[in-house]
Amino acid sequence: MAEINRGYVRPLDLKNGRIDLTHGSGGRAMAQLVRELFARHLGNEYLGQGNDGAVLPLPPAGARLVMSTDCHVVAPLFFPGGDIGCLSVHGTVNDVAMMGATPLYLAAGFILEEGFALAELARIVESMAAAASAAGVPVVTGDTKVVERGKADGVFIATTGVGVLREGLELGGALARPGDAVIVSGSIGDHGVAVMSRRENLTFDAPVESDTAALHGLVAEMMATGARLRCLRDPTRGGVAATLNEIAAQSGVGIMLREKAIPVKPVVAAACELLGLDPLDVANEGKLLAICDAADAPRLVEAMRAHPLGVQAAVIGEVIADDHHFVQLETAFGGRRIVDWLASDPLPRIC
Repeated sequence: MAEINRGYVRPLDLKNGRIDLTHGSGGRAMAQLVRELFARHLGNEYLGQGNDGAVLPLPPAGARLVMSTDCHVVAPLFFPGGDIGCLSVHGTVNDVAMMGATPLYLAAGFILEEGFALAELARIVESMAAAASAAGVPVVTGDTKVVERGKADGVFIATTGVGVLREGLELGGALARPGDAVIVSGSIGDHGVAVMSRRENLTFDAPVESDTAALHGLVAEMMATGARLRCLRDPTRGGVAATLNEIAAQSGVGIMLREKAIPVKPVVAAACELLGLDPLDVANEGKLLAICDAADAPRLVEAMRAHPLGVQAAVIGEVIADDHHFVQLETAFGGRRIVDWLASDPLPRIC
């Protein structure tokens, strides 16, 4: 809590201090928190306007705006390879990018629990700022609220992203056609296993780190190939299985996957076996799925592999005609099985 004496406000104690209800009251303590923590790390010309909203330039004539919002409640807040701060940036940047848009701006809302350590909040905001800077997508406006002790879980973050979509470009889950190729940008299941390993205090022979990353640079390289893309999606909650079932339902098609073609790290496969999980159901935060015309798949994969976030890109299946809209898997043993939606949530609070 800020100590106020004859107009003097003691600097935030970022080493030992904790959030209290005055930090959300709208008074001097809240202004100090915003100034000394959020504005210090996230500051830019738009956030610096200091108003209830940010005044932003219009996109070029003919372009369209894309907007997406996401809430982040991951537990634990810090996990191998990332934390809730960078995750809140990457997740929303990627949602905008999956529409084929160039992400431009972010808005952020923080729900803080009374008693939360200022040192941990500073670490989260610093991570968020670094992720936004690396992505070139600034946080231009935001809000902070504080709730009583026990009414939250440290910190929740909601982010909204705005991007610009060039004229004539259309991508969507309803555009897949029989014969199209299904491509994944890399190994699956890394994020979910990283979070679960920290949550359950599991150790493995090889480290498992989250794949959390901003994918709009990879998407730009994919677009530059001129490949006839139908759909892009980042397979987060529910993993590849849920994402492809959603696309199959939207497009009125089926999808056939090849197990041998799907990249899964051995340590992730072993962890999933230990935990009773299917890697296809496990969340990712730095991978994408692409549906494209099969004739364009080879050059699209080649371009993806030339990018640091796509070095393991692979064609993992194809879109087929199927009135039941099933997603199926040709197993490594030569059989077939249905890849269904998750019936329950084995991995809660994963993002």
